[in-house]
Amino acid sequence: MNSALSLTRTDFNFPGQKQVYKGKVRDVYTMEDGRLIMVVSDRISAFDHVLPKGIPYKGQVLNQLAARNLRATDHIVPNWLDATPDPNVSVGRRAEPYRVEMVIRGYLAGHSWREYKAGKRMICGVEMPEGMQENDPFPTPIITPATKAEEGHDEDISREAIMERGIVVESDYLKLESYTQKLFDFGSKLARERGLILVDTKYEFGKSADGEIVLIDEAHTPDSSRYFYADGYQERQDRGERQKQLSKEFVREWWMANGFQGLEGQTMPVMPEAFVQEVTDRYVELFERLSGEKFIFTDITNMEERVYNNVMNYLND
Repeated sequence: MNSALSLTRTDFNFPGQKQVYKGKVRDVYTMEDGRLIMVVSDRISAFDHVLPKGIPYKGQVLNQLAARNLRATDHIVPNWLDATPDPNVSVGRRAEPYRVEMVIRGYLAGHSWREYKAGKRMICGVEMPEGMQENDPFPTPIITPATKAEEGHDEDISREAIMERGIVVESDYLKLESYTQKLFDFGSKLARERGLILVDTKYEFGKSADGEIVLIDEAHTPDSSRYFYADGYQERQDRGERQKQLSKEFVREWWMANGFQGLEGQTMPVMPEAFVQEVTDRYVELFERLSGEKFIFTDITNMEERVYNNVMNYLND
């Protein structure tokens, strides 16, 4: 699959458009009527850097999975989503984002394992038990929030510090914790039914114009979540072997193996096309596992034109 066919940038000018925000993966167009048009690109990031090559169909996977999961969890917490006029586009109502990401971990993996291996037994004010091995389950899932940085790395923060600094008022933060636990429980059960383990994930919330807390951005996608294959998990743990993952973590591992962790002076490696194809395959596999449906590969020969036309048809409808 040719990475040149991926959608890595957009420069739209929709009627009634007020401003544009371009994130690592999503380009968000704010309209005068308060709607957000979120275009999910094929960009992929790790260590707060965007890789030079796009991943074909990654944006479609993220957008369609996020839409499915938002609609499946709106009985737990309302969300921002109204419509998906294109495979790579979601439209919804703007909410004022809380400046924290609600990270929840069911297993000692990724960042929490790196902290644990370095000798730390406390993360975000939450104690981690002694005697754990990488990828062991926590006795109960732990919430480890992170401050949302405009640039650079997000930083771990405790619930006490969040409230002391006035980042989120206590009454709202307690609701965010409750929503986070309920969403993770829902996502974990769904993953188990599909032969996967939801290891950890993050949720982002905002407050709508009428004061309602809503789930924004995405939920249970390979960019926001880490998954293990359930089959053989315990056997691999017992043997001290690495777990089979179905998430973006293997992209981070490839970067680390090629000498890059986003540190000053390091050179960003360029992914060979064979690895780009492998990344696409993994995203598609996760979509099919979690949705229980075959992934429909849309035409990507002229994505910018397709996206623009579909959004315009939606706006004019």
